[in-house]
Amino acid sequence: MPRATTVAGAAKPSASRAPVRKTYKLYIGGAFPRSESGRSYAVTDSRGRFLANAAQGSRKDARDAVVAARKAFGGWSGTTAYNRGQVLYRVAEVLEGRRDQFVAEVAAAEGLAPRAAGATVDAAIDRWVWYAGWTDKLTQILGNANPVAGPYFNLSVPEPTGVVAVLAPQASSLLGLVSVVAPVLAGGSTCVVVASSARPLPAVTLGEVLATSDIPGGVINILTGAVAEIAPWLASHADVNGLDLCGTDLADAVDLERAAAGNVKRVLRPPASESDWSADPGLTRLTAWLETKTVWHPMGV
Repeated sequence: MPRATTVAGAAKPSASRAPVRKTYKLYIGGAFPRSESGRSYAVTDSRGRFLANAAQGSRKDARDAVVAARKAFGGWSGTTAYNRGQVLYRVAEVLEGRRDQFVAEVAAAEGLAPRAAGATVDAAIDRWVWYAGWTDKLTQILGNANPVAGPYFNLSVPEPTGVVAVLAPQASSLLGLVSVVAPVLAGGSTCVVVASSARPLPAVTLGEVLATSDIPGGVINILTGAVAEIAPWLASHADVNGLDLCGTDLADAVDLERAAAGNVKRVLRPPASESDWSADPGLTRLTAWLETKTVWHPMGV
């Protein structure tokens, strides 16, 4: 097995002792299982040098992740918006505390200089805080009191879609990942995310951050491996309510959309070109995973 290089930002071990190599696993239901298939694949840096072996998730792992996400949905969606924002902000706090490790992993994965990698990690932390701040403002911005003919109150309020499967961006290992996952959670949905196949290590480390924050197990589940192998099963899964195709190309997206039509999933198509994840995200990804519920209530009752 090739020798792993140090990507966690820690001092290299002395020649008198063996390094403690990190085992990269999946993150499902708040735990870190190995893939049930027993497979792994080599992850290299931007120059082709070996970094680590990552678990190669299977369709069984995808099914387990959906089960965990569905189980967690009731509690997460039922949490008050204010409390949900506090929980997400706590993730940003833990991210900030492990900044050096993320800088080293992003630099290795994306071939960035330390300063550029640091700016990317800072942007990812700030993006998480930005979405955390939206949790208790969505109803005021997206809800409405509708004028109707008759003695009724008519109110429209946003509600979470349910379980959302996300194919994370392939090129942006952390900032892109945060930009597609955080809006799902901010709106009250739960998530199964397939990390970048070539650059999965920051995603697995993000799983460690989630496990040591206040996010309940199952709210977000992280799979590593081949998108082409896992995505069709998530697209056709009857208990998945939404599908973000950001991490696949337009040609593959057509087949995945067809598979998703089986239970009328919400589908967010991939961008026509590589997204600029440093740009203002707006509300597009927040509103994509929200439904509008309209309530009629008679006046004076």
